[in-house]
Amino acid sequence: MALWRGSAYAGFLALAVGCVLLLEPQLPGSALRSLWSSLQLAPAGPGSPEGRLAAAWDALIVRPARRWRRVAVGVNACVDVVLSGVKLLQALGQSPGNGKDHTILHSRNDLEEAFVHFMGKGAAAERFFSDKEAFRDVAQIASELPGAQHYVGGNAALIGQKFAANSDLKFNLLKGFSTKWSSESNQRLRTKYFPKVLLCGPVGPKLHELLDDNVFVPPQSLQEVDEFHLILEYQAGEEWGQLKAPHANRFIFSHDLSNGAMNMLEVFVSSLEEFQPDLVVLSGLHMMEGQSKELQRKRLLEVVTSISDIPAGTPVHLELASMTNKELMRSIVHQQVFPAVTSLGLNEQELLFLSQAASGPHSSLSSWNGVPDVGMVSDILFWILKEHGWSKSRASDLTRIHFHTLVYHILATVDGHWANQLAAVAAGARVAGTQACATETIDASRVSLRAPREFVTSHSEAGSRIVINPNEPVAEWHREGISFHFTPVLVCKDPIRTVGLGDAISAEGLFYSEVRPHS
Repeated sequence: MALWRGSAYAGFLALAVGCVLLLEPQLPGSALRSLWSSLQLAPAGPGSPEGRLAAAWDALIVRPARRWRRVAVGVNACVDVVLSGVKLLQALGQSPGNGKDHTILHSRNDLEEAFVHFMGKGAAAERFFSDKEAFRDVAQIASELPGAQHYVGGNAALIGQKFAANSDLKFNLLKGFSTKWSSESNQRLRTKYFPKVLLCGPVGPKLHELLDDNVFVPPQSLQEVDEFHLILEYQAGEEWGQLKAPHANRFIFSHDLSNGAMNMLEVFVSSLEEFQPDLVVLSGLHMMEGQSKELQRKRLLEVVTSISDIPAGTPVHLELASMTNKELMRSIVHQQVFPAVTSLGLNEQELLFLSQAASGPHSSLSSWNGVPDVGMVSDILFWILKEHGWSKSRASDLTRIHFHTLVYHILATVDGHWANQLAAVAAGARVAGTQACATETIDASRVSLRAPREFVTSHSEAGSRIVINPNEPVAEWHREGISFHFTPVLVCKDPIRTVGLGDAISAEGLFYSEVRPHS
C-alpha cells in the first residue's frame, strides 16, 4: 500500500507539472526544476523500505555524552593501489583457470588461482606474496595501469583517517557554515570537534601526503619508502571467462615486511605516554602470517605486555583482518591477547575462522552458505564473550564485539560497560552504504535492503524469533548478561569502492560509542 501511494503521488506530481507548463509557460526554470526534483525524489522517499530505514537511522544516531578527544592507532599503514583485478591479471598475461586458495602466494599463477577462488565466492581475502622481486614487478605494472588509484591503506591508517575526518560529523557541521574546510575558521572547528589522532606505522612520503591534517605521525614512524598493497577489486556480476562474481569485493596482496614484523610496535607504545589517548586502536596482527612461528610468538607476547602498560580505564580496540594461519589465530585468542583488549572488530570470514581455530560453536561449518546465519553468528559472538570476555571471576577486559557482514551488522556487549550502542551499530551500517556509494547521505535509489527480514537469535539454545521492521531497524536481544544490537545494511547497488569498508565501519561504530568505567 505504501509503494502504491508513492506511485500515485509521483503520478499526481507529473500531472501537476504538466498543468503548470500548460498554464504558465513563462514560469522560471528554477521553479520547474524544484518541482521536478520533488517528483524524482518521490519514488525513493519515505514509502520505500530503504528510505524508511535510512530515515529511522538518522533519528537513532545521536552523539555519545562523552566524545573521544585523543585516539591512538597502530601499527599497520601502507599505500593501497586500487584497481580492477581482472584487468591486472590480463595485463600480467594470466587467463582464468580453476580457482585454488593459497595461504601464501609464491608466483603469478598462485595469484591468479587465489583471485579466481575468492572472486567466485564474492569473498574478501588478504594474502602475503613471498617473492620480493616478482611482487615489485607486479606492483609496478599495477601502478601504471589506467584507472589505478592510490589511497591511504592499512587498518590502522584507515581507522585513524576516518576518526580525523569523520564525514558524518563534517557533513552536519558544514550545514551551518558557508566557508570551505580549508579556511582558518573551519580549521578551528576541526580542532574543536574532531579527535586528535596519533598514527604509528611505516609511513612513507606518499602515505604522509595522503593523510588528513589532523593525523599526527611521530618522526620515528617516517620512512623513505612506502609499503604498497595491491587491492584487486571486482563488481557484482563481473565476468572473466566462465567466472562470475556473486558480490562486489576485493582481493588484497602485498610483500610487506615492515608491517609483517610489526616494526612500529615499540614506537607506538613509547608514544602513548606523551600522547595520553582516551582510546587506543590496534591492528596488523594478521600481517604476521608471513613470519616464523618464533617471531609470531615473540611479537604476540610483546603486544600483550605493551597493552598491559596502557593506563587502566583506557579502552583498546583490536581490529582483525583476513587470516589463514589457524595456529596464529589460536595464539591471538589464547595467549592473552583477547583478554587484554576491550573491543573487537571483525567480519564473517574472520569470525568463522576464529571459531574453527579455537573449536568454538559451529566450527564444523567449512564456510558460510550465502548470507551468514544470524543465529549462528550470535552463538559465536556469545561464546567469545563468555569464554574470553569480562566476568567477575576472570581477568579480562573484553566487553564488546562489532561484527559486520555485507547485509547486516551486530554489536555484542557485556552489560554495564558500554553506552550508545544502538546509535553505534546504526552509524556503522549507515557508513557502509554511504562510503560504498561515495555519497554524503544514504541515496535510497542506489541501495537495496538484502538482510533477512526475520531470523532466530540462536541455534545453540531456544532463541527468539525476530522480524525486522524498516521503521524500527535496530533489533535488540539479551542472553546471560550480554546484549545484542542488530541492524540491516543498505547495500550499494553499484559500489564505487569496497576497500576499507570494514575499517570505516569499525571506526564509525567506535566514534559513536561511549565506554563506561568498570564498576
